Amino acid sequence: MGAVRLEAITWERLGDHLAERVLDLKPQDGSPWPRVAFDGAPAAHPGELAQRLFEALRVRGRPALVVGTEGFLRPASLRLEYGHQDVEAYYDGWFDTGALWREVFGPLEADGDGRILPDLRDPVTDRATRSPYVQLPPGGVLLLHGPLLLRHWFPFDLSVHLLLSPGALRRRTPETEHWSLPAFARYESEIGPGTAADVLVRADDPRHPAWNG
Repeated sequence: MGAVRLEAITWERLGDHLAERVLDLKPQDGSPWPRVAFDGAPAAHPGELAQRLFEALRVRGRPALVVGTEGFLRPASLRLEYGHQDVEAYYDGWFDTGALWREVFGPLEADGDGRILPDLRDPVTDRATRSPYVQLPPGGVLLLHGPLLLRHWFPFDLSVHLLLSPGALRRRTPETEHWSLPAFARYESEIGPGTAADVLVRADDPRHPAWNG
């Protein structure tokens, strides 16, 4: 990724700026439901920014739904077929992208009904969650967060990438999860999420983020 001009911002202001931008989003495919990605390694906590935007939209009277890809893990028997620390499996096979298309993105197409399944599988128990469907009204916003999101051709209307330098990613990733770091290096090399995303947020210091405006 080449040099990108970033400016300091607080998380609160960032949520407000993103909310104002989302209020003006018009999906190009004619869908009445804007779809926003929060892409980042678990150590960058993309779900926290998704939740912050949810609150900022709520006070502005815009409904939204936060969905995490950890609720769409494939069964352990499939994702751990080659062991608990297989980088290729993590990169290509841990998340049930078919279920995300079917249960999250499909209902939000232009002719969809807006009924979303917020999660499919409990990542701790590896059992079906049996969560009820959620009706997202027209104009409601999908806020999907998780790692490696920008390599699946999901129909996002706005994408936000939370960037960690390799050093910060290693420091903030639990040592037991260091085996997954090569997957993020590959993601950076193949996808370049910092340039592919509409909004870039550098989060090396969790107290002092910066963004490209």
